[in-house]
Amino acid sequence: MVEEQIARRGVGDPKLLAAMGEIPRHLFVPEALWGQAYADHPVAIGEGQTISQPFIVAIMTDALGLTGREKVLEIGTGSGYQTAILARLADWVYSVERILALSRRAQATLEKIKAFNVNLVVGDGTLGLPAHAPYDAILVTAGGPKLPQTLIDQLADGGRLVMPVGDRLHQTLTRLTKRGPRLVTEDLGGCRFVDLVGKHGWITHGRD
Repeated sequence: MVEEQIARRGVGDPKLLAAMGEIPRHLFVPEALWGQAYADHPVAIGEGQTISQPFIVAIMTDALGLTGREKVLEIGTGSGYQTAILARLADWVYSVERILALSRRAQATLEKIKAFNVNLVVGDGTLGLPAHAPYDAILVTAGGPKLPQTLIDQLADGGRLVMPVGDRLHQTLTRLTKRGPRLVTEDLGGCRFVDLVGKHGWITHGRD
């Protein structure tokens, strides 16, 4: 998986590649789908959600530029696989999931692989987690119509926010970097994610 799907496509961070090679991805999907866990496509995890394909996990993580000292906020715990990757590469990870059943399953799996530098919270991820702000990096694992101002406000100076932005069928993976009063955005390519649901996601547009 790491060599064929990730490294050959240009992701070269050795720590990221090592983390993705060491973390047992199959544990984060239903046992009946273990045979698909390492394939180059998303896999359903229940509750209408998916675990992203390995390459997408890699490029989103790589875009955060983690050094190991960061406090990271993840929006959309899902299976917990992306959380586990972040936990290997950052100092501490807070992750918000709106679906209780998914959060509980993710917690059990993360404990199984001894990822203890994480704090899982159930709630509306579009609100962020202001009690622990500011964050050095924020990763949103669902697509929304715009970058929520609530999350931008919770970024530290120099912090990076990575999120799919667009309509419900097509999004652009977007990176925002906060540089004092300046907000610098970059287009990292096209993608398609499940909906970001919450006060500052699709629900406010009356389309969910």
